Amino acid sequence: SDGNFLTAWGGGRLRDAHGIYVGPDDHIYVCNRDEHEVLKLTPEGRVALALGQRGRPSLQAPFNHPADVAVAPNGEIYVADGYGNSAIHRFSPEGKHLRSWGAPGAGRGQFTTPHGIWVDVRERVLVADRENNRVQLFSPEGDFYGEWADLYHPMDIYVDRAGTIYVTDQIPRITMYSADGRILARGRPVTLGAHGVWGDSRGNLYLAEVGVNQVTKLARRPLVAGA
Repeated sequence: SDGNFLTAWGGGRLRDAHGIYVGPDDHIYVCNRDEHEVLKLTPEGRVALALGQRGRPSLQAPFNHPADVAVAPNGEIYVADGYGNSAIHRFSPEGKHLRSWGAPGAGRGQFTTPHGIWVDVRERVLVADRENNRVQLFSPEGDFYGEWADLYHPMDIYVDRAGTIYVTDQIPRITMYSADGRILARGRPVTLGAHGVWGDSRGNLYLAEVGVNQVTKLARRPLVAGA
């Protein structure tokens, strides 16, 4: 929690780790982007599950340079396949492919670089549709629920235990939303857009800043109405 280096693993298997999710059982899910696969790793770094065909990209099927991964409350795995494809893929906890949806474009259920993904306690699938400047919301079956379009190149999504939704974009800024999409607060805590965002149990946020190759910790403070 204080930023001291503990250990590293993945050398030789990970070519371009892009998008990471820590599950409730402390397993780590990561997109191995340039190998076209998604890995589930133990806390010690051992591969517990591999999704996709390593080294073999697929058109609108798992995977072609996947961007992000998330785990639903029921353990199902969702992948934003956003660099080579324009698709969302859903898997069982055991890795069985259940469903895919999406196509290139700017319409409902279409994507241009789906870059970040999260599944909240309502089982809504939130997707940062980067080049279309919006977050789209779906059911687990891919039914369109709505979109939040007041963003510029949204990069990543994080939802805390209280259901508050955080979205980073390339203004650069971070926006806090209520579960129903109301903007609670906005700020520009960093000078470059954060490529990724995560939080801890104390409410602190961690921003992955690619441009300056660092992680920035934002300490939680009470939200002041009208500030």
